[in-house]
Amino acid sequence: MGARTRCDWPGDDPLMVAYHDDEWGQPLHDERRLFEMLCLEGAQAGLSWSSILRRRDGYRAAYDAFDAERMASCSDERLSQLLQDPRIIRNRAKVKAFRENAVAVLRLRQEAGGLDAFLWSFVQGAPIVNRFRSTADIPSQTPLAVTVSGELRQRGFRFVGPVIVYAYLQSVGLVNDHLLGCFRHPGSATR
Repeated sequence: MGARTRCDWPGDDPLMVAYHDDEWGQPLHDERRLFEMLCLEGAQAGLSWSSILRRRDGYRAAYDAFDAERMASCSDERLSQLLQDPRIIRNRAKVKAFRENAVAVLRLRQEAGGLDAFLWSFVQGAPIVNRFRSTADIPSQTPLAVTVSGELRQRGFRFVGPVIVYAYLQSVGLVNDHLLGCFRHPGSATR
């Protein structure tokens, strides 16, 4: 079997290639994973995605596998301990945002049935499949991302600006931005 043609952004980093091939753009409906990815996309602000992927296991350990109930009840003392934890990005605003996002996601479960129902309602339950030919054609944000960002902010979520939200929508498969020549694009003959 020959080499697969894929999007160019993963480069030759095995971790990024695995993320591209197995996760990015694939529709996700698991509540805990949706919450994890929302937090991690926010943690990535100002950094490379590979730096977050390399710390993902550390984040899972530090944040109780993204158990929202436990995260929401995290004490200020525990937040201070997390600021010393080398397994995560030790940024005070981001560490605090994880707890705020946990509180917000618990509220969202009561009000809108959870992240899965809430997010997928914006795309009527079906991924948006774009047909970009090059990475340069992919926007950093879209009207959909602006709308979802605003709704998340109104519900108390942090680190959910339109650029972060668009990356999130791509990562959890509400938007499929695999390039036309990529084997992961739904129209690819090499899927």
